[in-house]
Parts: sequence; C-alpha cells; structure tokens
Amino acid sequence: MTEVARSNARGAAYSLAAFAVYSTHDVVVKLLGGSFAPFQIIFFSVMFGFPIVMFMLIRDPSSGTLRPAHPWWMALRVVSAMITGICVFFAFSTLPMAQTYAILFAAPLLITLLAIPILGEQVGWRRGLAVLMGLVGVLVVLQPGATELRLGHLAALIGAISSALASVIVRKIGNDERSAVLIVYPMIANFIVMGAILPFVYVPVEINHLGGFAAMALLGFCGALMQIWAYRTGSAVVVAPMQYSQIIWASIFGALIFSEIPDWNTAMGASIIIASGIYIVLREDSKAGTSKTPVLQTRSRVFTAGIIPRISSIQRLRKTRS
Repeated sequence: MTEVARSNARGAAYSLAAFAVYSTHDVVVKLLGGSFAPFQIIFFSVMFGFPIVMFMLIRDPSSGTLRPAHPWWMALRVVSAMITGICVFFAFSTLPMAQTYAILFAAPLLITLLAIPILGEQVGWRRGLAVLMGLVGVLVVLQPGATELRLGHLAALIGAISSALASVIVRKIGNDERSAVLIVYPMIANFIVMGAILPFVYVPVEINHLGGFAAMALLGFCGALMQIWAYRTGSAVVVAPMQYSQIIWASIFGALIFSEIPDWNTAMGASIIIASGIYIVLREDSKAGTSKTPVLQTRSRVFTAGIIPRISSIQRLRKTRS
C-alpha cells in the first residue's frame, strides 16, 4: 500500500469516527426531544458550548473587531443557521432517524444549486442531472400522496434548504470575515432568540437532562475535531462521502434505542440521494482547478450550523495560533 493510500485510509477512518460521534449527538437530540421543545434544546446546547468556544477565541492572537465585513450576508447566514437548528432538531424529535438523515442528505445537492446564483458557480448537465436525481430520491422518501406527510417532514426539508444556504453564504464571505465573527454571531443569536422564546416553552430541567445538554456540546466538538484530522490526513474526495455512513448508524441506533426499522421507501430514496451526492463529489474532484467545488469545500456537517462551530473556522483559528 502506498503512502497516499495509507493516508486516505486513515482520513476515511477519522471521518467515519467523526460521523459516528455526530450520530451519537443526534441520538441525544432525539432523546431530549421527547421532553423539550427544540428552542430549549438549542438554548442549553449553545450555553454549554460557549465555554469551549470562548477558550478557543481567547487563544486567537489575530487582531480586529467583531464587526462583520458583510453585515447583510452575515445577518442572512445567522437567520438561516437559526432556522436550521430549530427545524433539524424538531425533525429528529418527531421522525425516524434514518428518514430524517435521508432528507437532510439533500443539503449538499442544494448547495450545488444555490452556488449558481450566489457564487456564480457553473454546473454542467452531468452534475445538474445528479442533483435532479437526488431530489427525486427525496420524493421517494417522502412518497407524497401515498403516505401522510407530517410537520417533521416539512421541518427536515426546510432544514436542508436553510443549512445549504448558510453554507453557501459562508463560502461567499468566509475569506473576508474573521473566524471569531463566523463562530460567535450565530451562537449569540441562538442564545438570545431561544432565550426569549424559552419562557413560553420551558420545561423543568433535571440533572440527567443537564448531562444530555453537556454531552451534545462535547460530542459536537469532538466530531468537529475528528473531521479536521480527517481532512488533514486524507483527500477530500475520500473523506467527504463518509458523511453518508450516518444512515448506517441511524439504522442501528434507531433499531436498538427507538425500535425504528427503515421502510423500503426510505432505503431506496436514501440510496438514490447518496449515489447522487457521491457522484457530485467525484465529478467536482475531476474538475478541481476550474470549479469552485461547493461540496468538497463545505467540510462541516451543514445541518448543525449555528450550534457547532464550522470546521473551516476552527482550522483558521488553529493556523493563526501556529
């Protein structure tokens, strides 16, 4: 085995471990969702995440203010991030895990579409057809007209769209904004807005629930660090598709913890979406240097926007310190 092959194997292993941790994070979200509204879950998860973020930012030696260079784009990104958190947490609370993932996996496909008007990305007919097939896969999962569509399905769809929008905006303004701005603004907005809503949905919190909120913050950051190791070690074209391993963990956790067995529609639709996403990753890798490769450069798990700092922001902070 060559050194490149060994590096890619290690990168893939780190990425698989990262998404196993992320899936465990989502199990905690689903468990807490049985007792709390998404607003309360987000509020406490951000509250427990703040100390970790502040420790990172204190160690940032770069100078500058926290004023965004692109305030309107930043405002849209913050709103998109908040919508993502609410919708995704609600979807996990109400839908089977595998079905939720299958719908959220449409986010990278939507990033490819949104990159056209926002980034000026050129998408050829092959990638366009792959996106179309992926969206057909979403319809296979949802089975409109044949099954009862619930509010959770709508929330997952909105979460996929808003997370894709937030990711593309970061691609647009990321080079001009400080990492601190990209990290802090969504977290502060979530803390303030969810805190304002909290009195209307508050449910008393017991000590085991506090442990769950703390576990969410810790698991989120551990997953992010593992992803950083993965992209440092292996090629993006090998590491990026590992995100789809979450559907395996969703099936295992769903069966063992929540007595959820994925139906054929979910399995078939997820397979179509995953195949489309992998094709786009491979296609963009073959066009490296001539394309902006929106999927490959979106290394964070897009549907945790505003709650867990983005991988790129953490990497930039680490580079600045070194």
